[in-house]
Amino acid sequence: MKRSIVVSVAKKSVEFVKEIKMSIIGKRPVTVASGIEVSLDGTTLVAKKGNLEKRLETHGRVGISIDGSEVTFERIGDEKQDAAFWGTYRALFNNIIIGLDKGYSKSLEINGVGYRAAVQGKVLNLQLGHSHDINFDIPEGLEIKVEKNIITINGTDKQAVGQAAAEIRDFRPPEPYKGKGVKYTDEVIIRKAGKAAGK
Repeated sequence: MKRSIVVSVAKKSVEFVKEIKMSIIGKRPVTVASGIEVSLDGTTLVAKKGNLEKRLETHGRVGISIDGSEVTFERIGDEKQDAAFWGTYRALFNNIIIGLDKGYSKSLEINGVGYRAAVQGKVLNLQLGHSHDINFDIPEGLEIKVEKNIITINGTDKQAVGQAAAEIRDFRPPEPYKGKGVKYTDEVIIRKAGKAAGK
């Protein structure tokens, strides 16, 4: 009985901390970078830069006010979910502004004898030690460049850039003995000693 009470208290403490964290995030206004236009279309926030347009549908779950170069989100209820929506929509819109202003980038490193990559039109061709080449269709809105053994993915959508990088890495995740495979350039691989090393 005591254990269940302790677990319940711990769970509530974690939820409380999460609620506080999301509230802190939600309170911060989003500063709109120069050259980006922001407007409200019903419950949808619209951000434009040149020919690029990004839309964030909030479904009326948060209050929104636009004042010059600042966009502020407001919590509309006292439930835990309201705090989550408050922080989440603020974070998503901030990501949109950063994406339109500076963009997002992920870099991957290929290691292995005969392993290589090349961009062919809208396809990333990968030779990763399999019996066949892998052709990865480059998603709309993303740009992929290859220089030597480094693959760089650029785009305005943080989630799309991260998803593409994860999918490419999954074609040949780095193995722990010789480090062969595809890894993030800032990823640290914990190497394991081979059987020969133990003799």
